[in-house]
Amino acid sequence: MKINKYNSLVFAMLFGFALSGQAQTKQWTLEECVRYALDHNITIKLSELDVNNAEIDKKGALGNFLPSVNGNASHSWNIGLNQDVTTGILRNSTTQYSSVGIGAGVDIYKGLQNQNAYRKAKLSIIASEYQLLKMQEDISLNVANAFLQILGYKEDLKVKIEQLAIDEKRLKRSEEMVNAGTIPRGDLFDLKATIATDKQNITVSENNLLISKLSLAQLLQLKEFADFDVIDDTNAKDENNIMAQSPIDIYNKAKETRTELKLAQANLEIAEKNVAIAKGAYQPTLSAFYNFNTRASYSDVITGSTPNTANPTSQIGFVEGTNQAVLTNNFVPVLGGAPPILDQFNDNKGQSFGLQLNVPIFNGFSARNNVERNKVSLEKSKIDLEQKSLDLQRNVYTAFTNAKGALNTFESATVTLEARQQAYNYAKEKYDVGLMNSFDFSQAQTLLTNAQTEVIRTKYDYIFKIKILEFYFGIPIVPIPAK
Repeated sequence: MKINKYNSLVFAMLFGFALSGQAQTKQWTLEECVRYALDHNITIKLSELDVNNAEIDKKGALGNFLPSVNGNASHSWNIGLNQDVTTGILRNSTTQYSSVGIGAGVDIYKGLQNQNAYRKAKLSIIASEYQLLKMQEDISLNVANAFLQILGYKEDLKVKIEQLAIDEKRLKRSEEMVNAGTIPRGDLFDLKATIATDKQNITVSENNLLISKLSLAQLLQLKEFADFDVIDDTNAKDENNIMAQSPIDIYNKAKETRTELKLAQANLEIAEKNVAIAKGAYQPTLSAFYNFNTRASYSDVITGSTPNTANPTSQIGFVEGTNQAVLTNNFVPVLGGAPPILDQFNDNKGQSFGLQLNVPIFNGFSARNNVERNKVSLEKSKIDLEQKSLDLQRNVYTAFTNAKGALNTFESATVTLEARQQAYNYAKEKYDVGLMNSFDFSQAQTLLTNAQTEVIRTKYDYIFKIKILEFYFGIPIVPIPAK
């Protein structure tokens, strides 16, 4: 038979569980399982990270109220014909320049977008915390369901093993009775077939138990699951007297405590803030700015002038009428070294500041479309809240009906078991004295086993239905600690 990788992994885990029966195992209670899942489940850890992200978003929204301050610095080389930034003279040279500056800006008015964004960020934290709590509650219910399945399979396996022991004793006694000639030899064949069926049922129950343990171990994110086992600390009684409550009372209590309604309400308020933020784009924005700059040059500077001996004069015109040339003395600049850098930074500094007003006139309908889009999301949030309320009402009434039905089924199964036990005892007395054949006795025994299995199934089904009803009434499986 071809076995894929997934099946190989499952078989390895089941083999690990089987080996654990040879060693001492830790017995986990329901409360221990739930608390361990709340601390280690991967899905819950992801929800916790979502809360952390919401906290970071809140810090970002708060930062929008603060000024933005940025510094800048540059150093450049210019080769060829350049204008000296300090003298304004054009000349061929290689020059270096340095500049530094700092700028600041702050929003004075932005259509209340920053205020609404901050309020939205705080609501997002609340929503993410509700989402985390809902995830913790869902995991708690899943753990409880898996835990009770294990207990049910353990009791079922115990019944099957006891049944096998009884049948093996019957086989030994029947062999003695056959040898004594009390019953026919054919009864032995029926009994041997019954024992083979008992062993097959035990194998099925063992597999169900191992798989249920594997499911719970994976839900708890256990790495060492080979020695995993649970202990029965449950009680098939309505300890909190939840069945004495009416469905309407449970529903009214659920409306006050259920996380899904609180989450839907928080999402509705977030949608309202998104509409307010989008409407802020219709309004003008006013901001203030301030800039400081200074610069320095590493080039030589003009310190004076001297007559040009090579070309002492040059004609600049002539006298009208006489055509006598008008001359002027030529001078050449005297260059000196660049002043100290710090002095240049001090002498060349400059500042600018002011206000900037932006008035939205036309933006291709983007602002209006964004508002309409957020209004649609708001309507969806309103419908979602209403739907969550209707779902909660339906779930509460369904849970109450299921719990009531599970109780009636459990009580009926218990009564049936008592009757089957009496019928089995009577059949055993007749079989022991030879007044009943092996086939009829096996039928009575099968009916007793089925009744025992049904009691086990209905017992843990009733316990889980009660847990769900208590869950809606605000009674957690275990108290969930605040983060």
